Amino acid sequence: SDDGKLSFDEFKAYFADGVLSGEELHELFRTIDTHNTDNLDTEELCDYFSKHLGEYENVLSVLEDFNITILKAMDKTKKDYQEASNLGQFVTRFLLKETLNQLQSLQSSLECAMETTEEQTRQERKDPAKPEVLSVQWPGKRLARRLQRNNSLSSNNPYSSTGWIEEESQWVIQINRLQKLIDRLEKKDLKLEPFEEEVLEENARPHIMIVQHQMSVIEEKVEEFRLALKQYLESASAQGGCLHVSIQKLPSNFHFIVYEFWENSNAWNSHLQMNYSKAFQRSNVDFLETPEHITTMLVPGKY
Repeated sequence: SDDGKLSFDEFKAYFADGVLSGEELHELFRTIDTHNTDNLDTEELCDYFSKHLGEYENVLSVLEDFNITILKAMDKTKKDYQEASNLGQFVTRFLLKETLNQLQSLQSSLECAMETTEEQTRQERKDPAKPEVLSVQWPGKRLARRLQRNNSLSSNNPYSSTGWIEEESQWVIQINRLQKLIDRLEKKDLKLEPFEEEVLEENARPHIMIVQHQMSVIEEKVEEFRLALKQYLESASAQGGCLHVSIQKLPSNFHFIVYEFWENSNAWNSHLQMNYSKAFQRSNVDFLETPEHITTMLVPGKY
């Protein structure tokens, strides 16, 4: 509330991570509250976390210097860009894009580390205490962004309604389950469950079409390919039958894997006839070292 201190409710809203229980959060709050005021001030927070920084003291120090450096660069870019030559403007745009790519790569590594540590903690904990779950989540949680990104597929639909949103929510659940299944298949640790007979509900969509594109890009053409791929995915995501798109890039080379989830095979076939799809396929002739490998698979829409 911008009063210079944190109440316990404000503390929970920011620090709850879905692992610590409410009792554990309250115990942590009391530990930090050395002034015994039932509120945490800046001095108490700094004192507590300063004792536990370890190697991250250097990390945070570098980040502070990095923020200052970025702000200085942005300020100079704002002043010089309009007066620069076409080549100079191109170089500036490239450097901005490359800086963003590096930051996103670092962010991805940090997010993976966060998810791994949280999952490991959940598996190791034997305490049956229920974790604290709050409606206000830590900004930057990867799952929140995933759900926001998935829900955004229907945010601009002029026919949106409460019923449509509920239906989209069900699709998000199914998509997330499919993504987990694919991850397990790729790690080759899948354990099949016993067979169960399923009775489809009336008017239920029986199958989802999953499409996998594998593309090896010529090194000199990577940036052009990225731009073409971005335009293609934006157009595909805007189609009514497209449920979700996902991109993976192998770190060791210029190999990209794109997953597309479609409501059914008809939606996928209609997508193939669109101009943006044909344009992307034509551009790949110049971008790829080898022909694109496409794999399709029909899976139950509900399982």
